[in-house]
Amino acid sequence: MARSSEVPAADATLRVLRHLSRTGPVPAASLAQALDLPRSTTYHLLAVLAEHGFVVHLPEERRYGLGVSAFELGSAYSRQAPLARVARPILARLVDHVGQSAHLAVLHGREVLYVLEERAPGRPPLVTDVGVRLPAHLTASGRAILADLPSAQVRALFPGRDAFVDRTGVGPRRLSELRTLLTEVRARGWAREDGDVTPGFASVAAAVHDHTGFPIAGIAVTFPQDDVDEDDVGRVAGTARRAADDLSRRLGPRP
Repeated sequence: MARSSEVPAADATLRVLRHLSRTGPVPAASLAQALDLPRSTTYHLLAVLAEHGFVVHLPEERRYGLGVSAFELGSAYSRQAPLARVARPILARLVDHVGQSAHLAVLHGREVLYVLEERAPGRPPLVTDVGVRLPAHLTASGRAILADLPSAQVRALFPGRDAFVDRTGVGPRRLSELRTLLTEVRARGWAREDGDVTPGFASVAAAVHDHTGFPIAGIAVTFPQDDVDEDDVGRVAGTARRAADDLSRRLGPRP
C-alpha cells in the first residue's frame, strides 16, 4: 500500500478537506499556513476541488469552505451509518430512561447536521429530523461540540456578526457572547438551549469524542419546556452525558 509521502497531491487534498471540515470557511492564505503548504499549491488544489464541487469560494468573505459534493459524500457515509449504527441502541436506552426524544448531530461548518433521531412515544414532533441542519450556536448539540473545539477554530467558524443566524430572537449574537456561553458549557459539563431553536422547547446535550479526544458529535434530549422542572433538567442532562460518554468509549479507547 502506498504511503501518503508517495502520493503528495492526494495527501495534500485530503488534508485540505479535513481541515475545512473542522474549521469551516477560511482564507486560502490561512489554509496554506495551517497545513504548511506553498500558496501556489494551495490555490491550485482549491481550484480543482471547486471545479468538482468539493470546495466553494465565498468571494464576499474571501474564504473557502466545503462544497455540495463534500456534503453529498458525507451524506453517503452517514447512510452507511457506522456512527449512527453504534449510537442507535444508546439513544434508544436514553429515550427509555428520560421519556423524551433524543438525537445525534455532527458539526457541518457553522451548522449541525442531524444523523439520528429516536422519538419518545407520545412526544410532539421536532424540527431535528434526520438530514436537517440548524445553526450550531443555537442548538444544545452544537454548543456541546463547539465548547470542546480549540478557540481558534471557533473564531474561524464565527469571524463576525454576520455568522450568527437568528431563529427566535434569543441566543448569542457575537463571538464574545458565544465564548461566554461555551465557557459555561465547559464548566457545567453539558450544554443547553431554551427556546433558541423552537419556542416552547428546550434541549440539553453532551459531546461525543473520538479516540483522539476530538468532539465529533453531540447527543441531545429535547423536550417541551413545561414538561421538565428546572430541578430535573440537570438529571436529564446527566443521563445524556453518560450516553455520550458511552458512545465515545465504543468508538475506541483514547491513547
